[in-house]
Amino acid sequence: MKLFRYGIELERLRVDDIEMVREWRNADRVRLNMAYQQLITADEQKAWFETINNANNNYLIIKYKGEKIGLLNDKNINWKKRTSESGLFIGKPEYYATFVPLLVSVAGIQATFGVMGWNRHYARILKHNTQAINFNKMLGYQLVEGQEGIEHQLYEFTYANFLQKAGKISKAVASLAGPDKSIRFLIEEADYKSGIGERFETALNNPIIPLKQSITPEGLWFEGSLE
Repeated sequence: MKLFRYGIELERLRVDDIEMVREWRNADRVRLNMAYQQLITADEQKAWFETINNANNNYLIIKYKGEKIGLLNDKNINWKKRTSESGLFIGKPEYYATFVPLLVSVAGIQATFGVMGWNRHYARILKHNTQAINFNKMLGYQLVEGQEGIEHQLYEFTYANFLQKAGKISKAVASLAGPDKSIRFLIEEADYKSGIGERFETALNNPIIPLKQSITPEGLWFEGSLE
C-alpha cells in the first residue's frame, strides 16, 4: 500500500524496515513521548510486527524526497464504522522544525476522510507532551470528556473539526506543496497477502471523489484530484 500526496510518499511498513523503525523508536526524543518507554529489543520488534501486519492496522513509512524519515499509522481500524487510532513520529530530527510533519498529517487526513469517507480518528497523547497536543489541536483534535486527569489522554478527531479549525492550514499546505492537486493510491501484491488490500480496494471503489483506476506491473492504482 502506497499513498502519494504533496510530494510525500507513504509506504506500508515491511519487515525489512522494522529494525530502522526500532532504532528511531528507541531514541530518547521519541521513546520518552510514548506510553511504553522501555527499550525495545530486536526480537520484541519482530513479534510486534507480526501482530500489526494485518487488515486492522496500517503502519506507513514516511518518505520525503526519497528519504525514509518517520512512521505514520492507523491502528485498530474498524472498517465498518470507519474509525481508527492515528499516530505519527518523525525519526530524523532534522525534520522536526519543518513543514514536513504537517504535509504528512494533512495528506493522511485527506486520504482517509476526504477520499475514503472516514468518520473518526482517535489519538492518545501523554499529558506532558505539549508539543504534540498543540500540533493535534491545531488540526482539529479535541480532548475527550473525562480525560483531564489521565496521563495518557484520548483525543478525538472529525473531518468537520478539521475543516473548521484547519481550513487555512490546508490552503497553506497546498501552497507549500505546489500546484499538483493529485492524490494517488497503489495497492500491491503484498497488501493482499496481509488482507488489507481487499479492504482498501473496496473503500477506494466507493470514494468521496472520483478516482481513475488502472492496473500496472506495480499493482492496482487509484488516482484523483483533491483540492
